[in-house]
Amino acid sequence: MAVRLVVQRVSSASVTVDGAVVGRIDGGLLVLAGVEVGDGENQVAAAASRLPRLRLFEDARGRMNHDVRQAGGAVLLVSQFTLAASTRKGRRPSFDRAARPEVAEPLLADLRRQLEEAGLVVEVGRFGARMRVHLVNEGPVTFVLDFQ
Repeated sequence: MAVRLVVQRVSSASVTVDGAVVGRIDGGLLVLAGVEVGDGENQVAAAASRLPRLRLFEDARGRMNHDVRQAGGAVLLVSQFTLAASTRKGRRPSFDRAARPEVAEPLLADLRRQLEEAGLVVEVGRFGARMRVHLVNEGPVTFVLDFQ
């Protein structure tokens, strides 16, 4: 059980649903978020505390010393239940570890709220929709974070 985030440093990212853009950032972090059975407020609070402080952006010397706020970036938060999949057996992923939508959706809404309260600009995808995610990964820089 862990809220899992795939965090990508991007120069641009957007989410389209049914041909309409529902979320877009010009630079910052694309965050794909998966919620597992048993996850709750503690995992969300840990993620919301850590994400704004991660130094994933380069300073003048090319070192990752700036967080998303210092870099002038925003966050595009996209729900992705497939991050909770297990591929240990067989050829088809099992989604038994993924939290039910009625649990996951409010937790991700709370994550958004806490990130905004931390001073971040947050755009989102549409929970449960078939989304097209477009991004330009800068670096490339990608991290997988688990909050248990």
